[in-house]
Amino acid sequence: MENWDPTKPILEIENLSISFFTRLREIPAVMDFSCTVMAGEAMGLVGESGCGKSTVALAVMRDLGKNGRITGGSIRFKGRDLTRMSDEELRHIRGSEIAMIYQEPMASLNPAMKVGAQLAEVPMIHQGMGRAQALALARQIVADVRLPDPDRILQSYPHQLSGGQQQRIVIAMALMAKPALLILDEPTTALDVTVEAGIVDLVKELGRKYGTSMLFISHNLGLVLDVCDRLCVMYSGEAVETGKIEDVFAHMRHPYTQALFRSIPLPGADKNARPLISIPGNFPLPHERPKGCNFGPRCDYFETGRCNVTAIPMSTVPEGDRHESRCLKWSEIDWDAPPAARISREKRPFGPVVLRMDDLKKYYNVSTGAFGGGATKVVKANETLSFEAREGETLAIVGESGCGKSTFAKVLMGLETATAGQIMLFDENVQSTPIQKRGADTISKVQMVFQNPFDTLNPSMTVGRQIIRALEIFGWGDSDTDRENRMLELLDLVKLPRAFADRMPRQLSGGQKQRVGIARAFAGGAKVVVADEPVSALDVSVQAAVTDLLMDIQRENGTTLLFISHDLSIVRYLSDRVMVMYLGHVVEMGTTDQVFAPPYHPYTEALLSAVPIADPRVTRERIVLEGEIPSAMNPPPGCPFQTRCRWKSQVPGGLCDREMPPVRDLGAGHQVKCHLTAQILDTMQPVIRIAAE
Repeated sequence: MENWDPTKPILEIENLSISFFTRLREIPAVMDFSCTVMAGEAMGLVGESGCGKSTVALAVMRDLGKNGRITGGSIRFKGRDLTRMSDEELRHIRGSEIAMIYQEPMASLNPAMKVGAQLAEVPMIHQGMGRAQALALARQIVADVRLPDPDRILQSYPHQLSGGQQQRIVIAMALMAKPALLILDEPTTALDVTVEAGIVDLVKELGRKYGTSMLFISHNLGLVLDVCDRLCVMYSGEAVETGKIEDVFAHMRHPYTQALFRSIPLPGADKNARPLISIPGNFPLPHERPKGCNFGPRCDYFETGRCNVTAIPMSTVPEGDRHESRCLKWSEIDWDAPPAARISREKRPFGPVVLRMDDLKKYYNVSTGAFGGGATKVVKANETLSFEAREGETLAIVGESGCGKSTFAKVLMGLETATAGQIMLFDENVQSTPIQKRGADTISKVQMVFQNPFDTLNPSMTVGRQIIRALEIFGWGDSDTDRENRMLELLDLVKLPRAFADRMPRQLSGGQKQRVGIARAFAGGAKVVVADEPVSALDVSVQAAVTDLLMDIQRENGTTLLFISHDLSIVRYLSDRVMVMYLGHVVEMGTTDQVFAPPYHPYTEALLSAVPIADPRVTRERIVLEGEIPSAMNPPPGCPFQTRCRWKSQVPGGLCDREMPPVRDLGAGHQVKCHLTAQILDTMQPVIRIAAE
């Protein structure tokens, strides 16, 4: 392998087909897939869950398990076909020449070994390096991946690190052997957007430093735009469009790529004037793929007798470098025509205040001993939260993990009781009434849609029975027939076929399960719905459908929606007002337009700069936050954000270190909790700029 020519591709996948064999049938997971990665190039692989992205990555690693088999094509790495190598030859390549970083960092780390020992193992096994030299290399690479205090980290166990730190260790481990090809499978999905920004910058920088080629798998088009040079869009086991990033983003030539972009909230999308367009229908199951074009049944440009006759090959598109599309009609479609399906809607005026919080606090007492002994410390999860929400309004609550968003939701739902302060729901004070003591009427008024639809449904009950069960608890209707009819109406409300009433949860896709969760939340005529990251576990195209559904129900019923999220692009699209939280404090609050335009709180500014946006016309100022969120058990003195703030030097006399900032009103209800003077706030520049057409 040493005499390999660097002008040739590192990785060439040609006409690759992969199937999984069950007792019943052969399930084709990937068909006729081709892609080429040159030396030092980063290739992005995008598509929805189940399209075969991870299967391709596992095939390159030759790690498809007992049931998976490569049924056709070749995978050449540095000119040698991996599909024909013996296990012994593969062992020399895996981990040293080709390394893989998985989605969940904890699954790649041994919980019983110190981090330093795990890192040192890589060069000791692959290169026969001595232990002392391997530990020295581990220390150097830990510093490379920008982890503070490398000596302490090397002596830590994985559970003593945060998620972002664990992921950096996994990246360090993959880089220890200086591989020629690095495969990253959704490496930032489980991380906060600010941590993600740091990891993405890190991956790009290390790719340049070590000259590593990358295969970057993601469903986030904004991230791919940030990291990759080239892009391959997959749909249902096939590559449907491939080319340079700028060619595909600016001159997309496949209906699926176009549909994907129309379903993500780019700057300029507006829930009333320019709503997102979700892709109709559902993803085909591998053994039920249609004849001809896989995307045909969901495509706006479908032509019977042409698109559904034979398998469709990739064809070369003249715009761009190595740009190809798997579409018979790409040259006939007017790609600049506006979408026909977009329907603008009237904005509904807000009603009276239905929910008010005054100086809400939630503290937890935590013992520091191993088994409940030791000193007791107080964790201040929420500090003096005050806000109000009106009927028909969407209030977004934004912040990183550990900032207190979900604690606040639990207190509102009655799953926790507040330590101090008031929660007024309509005219009832509910802050110290736990859910067991709340009446069915109060419970039905405030409902929650959870982040993970898989965990909230009973796997042994049909969909219809689960909704009827909620109606029984809320005392809805006089008879079983009433409840049955109401259940069918609720399925109509969330746009699910009535036949789904008899299905079990396992027969539903993620997006369909989330709709059942929404139907159940609205069973009692909920007036306030807390949606805790309701679309983060769903695919991009399904996200558009579910957010649109929530908006439609809100318009119809005048529901107040509290939308908890860390995805600021969806927040910008959906919300009327935004509340930014950091370490239990509300640091900024205002209408969406106020929060997304300067002046910002320094934390909001950093959050906005970290959001990946899938639009090449957008330029963002990069503000990567150094350090992790401090612990709520041991918050810094003074301003909670001062340990990571880039504006701190502008405040004289060490005020940020000593005093909690006051809440400042910037006019028209826009509040910021910050020591910066009005003059400095006025000089702030926008973080996100859109170039003129």
